Amino acid sequence: MKIAIIHYWLIKMRGGEKVIEALCEMFPDADIYTHVYDPSTVSSTIASHKIITSFIARLPFAKTLYSIYLPLMPFALRRFDLSDYDLVISSESGPAKGVQVNAQCRHICYCHTPMRYIWDLYDVYLKHAGVITGFFMRLVVPLLRRWDLKTAAGVDVFIANSEFVRNRIINIYGRDAHVVYPPVAVEDFSVADADDFYLYAGELTQYKMPQLAIEAFNQSGKKLVVIGDGELKGKLKQDASNNIAFLGRQSLDSLRYYFSHCKALIFPGIEDFGIVPVEVMASGRPIVAYRDGGALETVIEGRTGVFFDEQSPESLNMAVDRLEALMPYFDPALISAEMKKFSKSRFKREFSSCIALQ
Repeated sequence: MKIAIIHYWLIKMRGGEKVIEALCEMFPDADIYTHVYDPSTVSSTIASHKIITSFIARLPFAKTLYSIYLPLMPFALRRFDLSDYDLVISSESGPAKGVQVNAQCRHICYCHTPMRYIWDLYDVYLKHAGVITGFFMRLVVPLLRRWDLKTAAGVDVFIANSEFVRNRIINIYGRDAHVVYPPVAVEDFSVADADDFYLYAGELTQYKMPQLAIEAFNQSGKKLVVIGDGELKGKLKQDASNNIAFLGRQSLDSLRYYFSHCKALIFPGIEDFGIVPVEVMASGRPIVAYRDGGALETVIEGRTGVFFDEQSPESLNMAVDRLEALMPYFDPALISAEMKKFSKSRFKREFSSCIALQ
């Protein structure tokens, strides 16, 4: 069986690329199609495959400014020649599923999320866009929405990365989906003794709500370590008090250290799944999470973490206080053991089962 894997862009090794890596291991002869590819940023497993890029890769500054070419990506997808493939697996979070396949080919879409910036987070992105970007968003997004709905009809099977995303697929596309949680390298993380600091780890971008963590810890005075980078970094550093340290991006070894030694991870946003909380819990540390999104499927109240119900500094600080009262009852070894259900081997088994069902 000849297989093609479609991914929106290959410029970092984040959650979506970890899924591609697992698929590459499952299908070692598969070809990969993508809009933009930077070989220096992906794993050797991905780089060992034949990778075909769209014309987007040949446009100016494509590796850094790929998002400005979003309106061209639906057209670029249709120029891929997939006529010889028996199975196409699209990895959807940006434009990927809109490829044309032959009548006998099966198209399976692993959906990390329907594109946030044209659906439920459109207002958030528009609010923080500049004048020029906002103008083009108002112009282009209605067209992208129509294209997104139309191409959903060309997918034979949807697989969602969480029940939260499954519900979004139902609400937006009118399609149901199997749920297969993404692969997490839980075996790469180990338990250690906690130090006296809390941790925020992730992109410093609006929808992840890092500003909420900064406001809360400004009020409480507790130590917070912030790992990550993004467009909000400058303002967050300017607003933060001396008890908050910004470390920028960190290596995997450094992440392992901070994940296993923090008192808890602060997780203030709404994520479709949320790999970082799983990695922190695999390190034996609990989570303080907003009660919504994928966190409801990975965090167990009172056993692997606590929730807060309002995205406000007061609600977050109350949850931190509650976690500190419960800290003697959290067992790092049990927290870590709970995360084995999100392993890469489980992902491969369940993904294969979804293919076999059809």
